[in-house]
Amino acid sequence: MTVTLADVAARAQVSPATVSRVLNGNYPVAAATRERVLKAVDELEYVLNGPASALAAATSDLVGILVNDIADPFFGIMASAIQSEIGGPGGRAGGERLAVVCNTGGSPERELTYLTLLQRQRAAAVVLTGGALEDAPHRAAVSAKLRKLAEAGTRVVLCGRPPAPGTGAIALTFDNRGGGRELTEHLIGLGHRRLGYIAGPQERTTTRHRLEGHRAALAAHGVEEDPRWTVYGRYDRRSGYEATLELLRRDPALTAVVAANDSVALGACAALRESGLRIPDDVSVAGFDDLPFSIDVVPALTTVRLPLAEAGARAGRIARGREDAPPGGIATVRGELMVRGSSGQPRE
Repeated sequence: MTVTLADVAARAQVSPATVSRVLNGNYPVAAATRERVLKAVDELEYVLNGPASALAAATSDLVGILVNDIADPFFGIMASAIQSEIGGPGGRAGGERLAVVCNTGGSPERELTYLTLLQRQRAAAVVLTGGALEDAPHRAAVSAKLRKLAEAGTRVVLCGRPPAPGTGAIALTFDNRGGGRELTEHLIGLGHRRLGYIAGPQERTTTRHRLEGHRAALAAHGVEEDPRWTVYGRYDRRSGYEATLELLRRDPALTAVVAANDSVALGACAALRESGLRIPDDVSVAGFDDLPFSIDVVPALTTVRLPLAEAGARAGRIARGREDAPPGGIATVRGELMVRGSSGQPRE
């Protein structure tokens, strides 16, 4: 026999309207009353009609988290932190939200499809993580989707992504330029003048911003940039390995390799060792992000620590309505230079 709202009300000794208020989280209810209702829900195993409830309300209990690659720790750490902040009092069915991680695989079409599906589901919130695509038509299409979501009452948060003006989205953007500049200035300060750079995919904002920081450091210190010293690739270990071999082929006299992220740096280290070069005695290596494995490699990786978990948790709280948006809807999240054993003075 199907359990109804009236059954829950009778068990909790409250009115059906009070049960509805507790499950919808849209009206203040005394704590003792709320606990009595939720206990009745659990005892009777009452299941709320989610689609019907979403139609009656402005939004549903669904929260979408868009990531490029959930297998990449950069995105996994943020997604986990976001999800940890999403549950709790205030929603239906005991106050929990259903977090759905949408893995785009870097596909612009899939990103737009997920945003459309989340709009149809009247998602309570949508969090987009990581850099954006450097493509004007796609950027316009995404902005239009975000604007429609926000207008329908969905909270939209960008975590580690550039702001999207005019969309109503809150942006927690990473200072990739500042981090890239500080990292390269550290190597220049050690005496390096021949620095190879392994960039990420050319179509990503993160790639451009980190490379701009690197180039700004070179220019500020009067270090000439040779076009041969920059190679583009994916954000993975294999790309770092292949790109480092290409850099060594182009200029065997390089004394440092700056990688787009820590995974790329791991591949660079492997290629250098296979080429008979020591780290950092012959070639220094630096990464970006400070992913968990960075401190455990030998030698430990010099990198820029981005507070991925902290930023993700903050994005989750904002998406959940537990924390106010930053002034102007934009906050810059800065990284911290982590100097470790993979960087040293260049060989004589």
